[in-house]
Formats: sequence, structure tokens, C-alpha cells
Amino acid sequence: MNESKIKSHAKINLSLYVLGKLKSKLHKIESLITFIDLHDEITIKKSNRKFHSIKFYGKFSKGIPKNNSISNLLKFLDNKKLLKEQKYSLFIKKNIPQKSGMGGGSMNAASILKYFLKKKIIKLKKNEVEKVADFIGSDVKLGLENRSLILSANGKVQRTKQYKKLHVLIAKPNFGCSTKVIYNSLKNYSNLSFREKNNFRIKNLKILRNDLEIVAIKKYPPLLKLKKTLNYLPNINFVRMTGSGSAFVAYFISKNAAINASKVFKSKSNNYWTAISKTI
Repeated sequence: MNESKIKSHAKINLSLYVLGKLKSKLHKIESLITFIDLHDEITIKKSNRKFHSIKFYGKFSKGIPKNNSISNLLKFLDNKKLLKEQKYSLFIKKNIPQKSGMGGGSMNAASILKYFLKKKIIKLKKNEVEKVADFIGSDVKLGLENRSLILSANGKVQRTKQYKKLHVLIAKPNFGCSTKVIYNSLKNYSNLSFREKNNFRIKNLKILRNDLEIVAIKKYPPLLKLKKTLNYLPNINFVRMTGSGSAFVAYFISKNAAINASKVFKSKSNNYWTAISKTI
């Protein structure tokens, strides 16, 4: 097999409601999810070594632990003898910030799993693929298809043809949010269920929310200033934190609106990492 290159796209939560806890102690979540063209770059090739090799590089590669979503995936596949003792070298350019709420590590694992399936390197039934994804991490199953999704409180993922092209300005402070800390600090749960047939319309997206925002802002007060600054940008439709943070996403209808808003934002606040992207 020659060297292959794949993209691992960032996910963003257009909304996120926490309805309680499951017996597994994981939280019951309902979320509208989409993907953007911001992505990590993964190179995969066969190796003659006795062990898999994983190398992270790029702006956001610092501090990734040795045990991570990719190493856990490869270990699981080896234990199940699905890779037939073949080893691989993987090089991952990290363009997605860590602890931003955009699922970089989980989407990396999902992208590699999809690649192995597409190339028929491993063969699994649909329910088996989902079990592998769940074992690696609760978000991994979201990256099995890069399209708009509805995550229900029972853990089921519904692929939807609903789609609204949006341009985004992402802003992240120079710190990340701990997912574990944010969820453990959440005391009040929602009782909302998605019933609208057109959840992805702008007018519906505007009135939704991310239940974790209040908790994140309380734990990390500088996030409030970030949100307020984004909310006052020209031609903004709405602003929402993605996942458990710390990135906030400002949504626009046009690319020019996002570019102009980015210029205004940077003139007021230059101590954030920012990126202009669009839904895919």
C-alpha cells in the first residue's frame, strides 16, 4: 500500500442539551452537529516495524499524551486481530486546537477507522463499527460521516439531509476547557427534545443553546468577554460555544461577512486564535 493522505474535519455543536445521566454515568445529550472545512491532515502508510508509529506535528501538536484516541484505536484493532499483524506509520498534522470543543482527537480516530473500512483493510458490520467507535470515545461515532447529524439522548445518531451552508469565525482563548470538569460541574439538566422538522434553519438555530456555556463561563470567566465581543460583530446571526469549549463560533450567511467580522474582531481582541471556515 502506498502512502495515503486523509482529512480529519473539525466538528461543531450547533446546539447541545444535557438531559441527565445514563446508567453508564455518561451524560444524556441531544445535539445538532455539523462539520467544517478546518481539518487535521493524516498520512498513513504500511510499516515493517514491530509496532505502530504515531507522530503528531504542527501548531497544536504539543502535549498530546502517548495514550490517545489513535493509539487506543490501533491497540483495539490489534487485540481483535483485525489488522492481521500489519503495522502502520501515521503522521498527523494538528490544525485543530486541543481542548477547543471541536473533537480533534476523536475525529482523528474516526477518520482512520473509516479509512481502514473503505480500503477493506478491516471488515466489520455496521453495528460492530459503532461498538468500536463507542469503545474508543463517545464522540468518535459522530465522525464516521462528515455530514449534519442529530444526536439523540439515547445515544443514537441520525444522519439528516437538512443542511444550511454557513460561514464561521472561530475564536479560542489561549487556554482550553476540561471536558470532565465542565460536565462534572453541571447541576441543572434540560428537558428539551428536538421536535422541529427543520432544526437546521437559521431561525431555529438562533433560539437553541449549549447547556455547557453557563458552566464553562462560570469556571473560566474570560469566556464571557469573548462571547460578548463576538455578539457585537457586524452581520452576526448567532454565537455559540461548541462542545465543552473553549472555542466559540460566530455564524454568518456569507464568506465576506465572516471575513469582515474577523477584521473587526482582531482590531478589538488580538490575543485569541481565530480561523474563518465554512460548513461542509
